Amino acid sequence: MLFNSLDFAIFLPIVFVLYWLIKQDYLKIQNLLLVFASYIFYGWWDWRFLFLILFSTLVDYFVGIGLLNEENPIKRKLLLFVSIIVNLGFLGVFKYYNFFIENFNTAFSFFGKEINIYTLSIILPVGISFYTFQTLSYSIDVYRKKMNPTKDFIAFAAFVSFFPQLVAGPIERATHLLPQFYHKRIFDYNKAVDGCRQILWGLFKKIVIADNCAKYANLIFNNSDNYTGSALILGALFFSFQIYGDFSGYSDIAIGTSRLFGFDLMKNFAFPYFSRDIAEFWRRWHISLSTWFRDYIYIPLGGSRCSLWKKIRNIFLIFVVSGFWHGANWTFIVWGFLNAVYFLPLMLAKKNRDNFETVAIGKFFPNIQELFSMIITFSLTVFAWIFFRAKDLNHAFRYISGIFSKSLFSIPNLYDQRSVLVLVITLFVFLFIEWIGRNDEYAIEKIAIKTHLIFRWSFYYLIMFSLFLFTGQEQQFIYFQF
Repeated sequence: MLFNSLDFAIFLPIVFVLYWLIKQDYLKIQNLLLVFASYIFYGWWDWRFLFLILFSTLVDYFVGIGLLNEENPIKRKLLLFVSIIVNLGFLGVFKYYNFFIENFNTAFSFFGKEINIYTLSIILPVGISFYTFQTLSYSIDVYRKKMNPTKDFIAFAAFVSFFPQLVAGPIERATHLLPQFYHKRIFDYNKAVDGCRQILWGLFKKIVIADNCAKYANLIFNNSDNYTGSALILGALFFSFQIYGDFSGYSDIAIGTSRLFGFDLMKNFAFPYFSRDIAEFWRRWHISLSTWFRDYIYIPLGGSRCSLWKKIRNIFLIFVVSGFWHGANWTFIVWGFLNAVYFLPLMLAKKNRDNFETVAIGKFFPNIQELFSMIITFSLTVFAWIFFRAKDLNHAFRYISGIFSKSLFSIPNLYDQRSVLVLVITLFVFLFIEWIGRNDEYAIEKIAIKTHLIFRWSFYYLIMFSLFLFTGQEQQFIYFQF
């Protein structure tokens, strides 16, 4: 079920009303309703894959119970390995099996030996990379004794399958989200209104920004050999805003929806395109995944508290693994590797922790150095997105060579110049709103506090009008494929 679908527009109010009709003292019934609603939400796409979520839930629940009274280090590790093998095994089969088999076959043919191990004709379950990492965080944290395992199976099942963030995050930690299922939730009108406001902004990002950028990004990338260098740059820019509007829009809708039910999810995006270096960008982009890799892979490997060569190894490993997490394609691996190359000079110069505060804090305009840094960082990011979007490495290199051709400074040869101009103006307006709200949790968070009632509601109606004006064919969220 898509957030931007009529199905969800019917589903959400029904679950919301039923949820708050249940007395707050009946916490388990509320949690059970959330489990039931979440399974409907996920099963709407393909009910068969509900068994994967249920099996993963059962495994990690009983691993946690097993770790509760087990002090033997070897047995504790065995229990943890069960969780890791099951969860990563699902990922390995559904997401990476065909990739490894195809490359294995190709490697042998390169040396003149033909082998033909068959690939599997399987569908990648939506959101499998998200909920497997979420359940893994529980098992690892219980193993590390950072939290006590739960004996409440319903609460744990609700934590694993919580529908607002089930298929595309944020990837919540058990230490943060699971305890919220233990405590009584009381309806908070102001919190619910704030949630609706964030949902509205998330829908704007998805429908107005991402989906309309997708139309031209897909057209240019899918026919890149027929376009000039200037048009290819526009294609890369449109995809950059497509993936940001799409993914951060999903996160906004997920966080806002969670607030309607009395839950707080972690912030997943913090205006990353205003970053002054790549290190800052990765502290602001897909925060739940970046911090997951930091806490469960990077730090256990030694992090930055080791020799120089191990630091370099850890940086490249974490970025390449992050790329591979996104998809079973060499383009994602190169994308991750390229980001590691971007990051390395900052680490070697010990400047990777320079920019923690919001850019131009307390000022409306950035200074020249900040502006230049943002432009450079954004340009590097856009260049890396070309590999992320390309269908294979050959396509990516052809696309890049097409940019640096004689046609780079020509007028872009797009068929509908007027619509493109309207979209570009819309992007500038969008960036302006994001810029003035960059100190907040989301761009329009403070509009209810800082503006007059008439302006506020005019602004809300303008957003809703733009949703109807710009809406087109229903587009699936990009990160559903990961």
